Amino acid sequence: MKKAIIYSIVVIIAILSILPFVFMVSASLMKDGAASVYPPRLIPDGVTFEQYKSLFTRLNLSRYLLNSLIISVGVTFFSLFLNSMAGYAFAKHRFSAKKSLFKLLLSSMIIPGQVTMLPVFLMLKNMGMINTYFAIIIPGMASIFGIFLIRQFAYSIPDSLIEAAKIDGASEAKIYTSIILPLCKPILVTLGIFTFMGTWNDFLWPLIVMTDSSMYTMPVALANLMGEHTLDTELMMAGSVVTILPVLIVFLALQKYYIKGIMMGSVKG
Repeated sequence: MKKAIIYSIVVIIAILSILPFVFMVSASLMKDGAASVYPPRLIPDGVTFEQYKSLFTRLNLSRYLLNSLIISVGVTFFSLFLNSMAGYAFAKHRFSAKKSLFKLLLSSMIIPGQVTMLPVFLMLKNMGMINTYFAIIIPGMASIFGIFLIRQFAYSIPDSLIEAAKIDGASEAKIYTSIILPLCKPILVTLGIFTFMGTWNDFLWPLIVMTDSSMYTMPVALANLMGEHTLDTELMMAGSVVTILPVLIVFLALQKYYIKGIMMGSVKG
């Protein structure tokens, strides 16, 4: 009886969680005005792809997809590269003020991101990077959370492997590329998923630094779409599906490594 109650609660929560997504996909396949009826319909009377056609022809959504893809891939690449080097250094290297510097980095995590937006915006403006891809890529190139995550995982790497490589004459670059990166693959994939999804779904910062509509990312373009077509529910749902689909594909393709990285990080951390 206890298991039956628990499973029933889990099933109910799962249904309530997935119901908005089912409605979103269903509404995106409906004709104009069909999603605004009461009570709402979960199954369209007739399936049509006119809403998706309008997104890519009338609203030039392909440009916004390209912007989001370039920015998300760029931020993820540089973030994994820089965070992995910093995390490895904090875990395996000895240098003066190492603990104090790391504590200082951790303490800065309590500062809300909104507090630093104005200084970062002014710095980027002085460098002439507003309304460019670099305005989003540069602030996301390294994160304290990423450094902490990789540092905790890198502690599990045996020091004997690094010492043996040094005895064989391997340089720091060789140790980093041949030993550290392959062994840190699960946590790098986990961090990569976090970074890609966070960058793809980010709305506030791209809205601030992108002044030209042709440079909008998908969330900003979708919000702009909601402003122009307040009652066009079907078109907005189609835009939401297109926005969510890439990150969903990335997560499903890499979920095995994601779960492995989370589990190993929780045990070793």
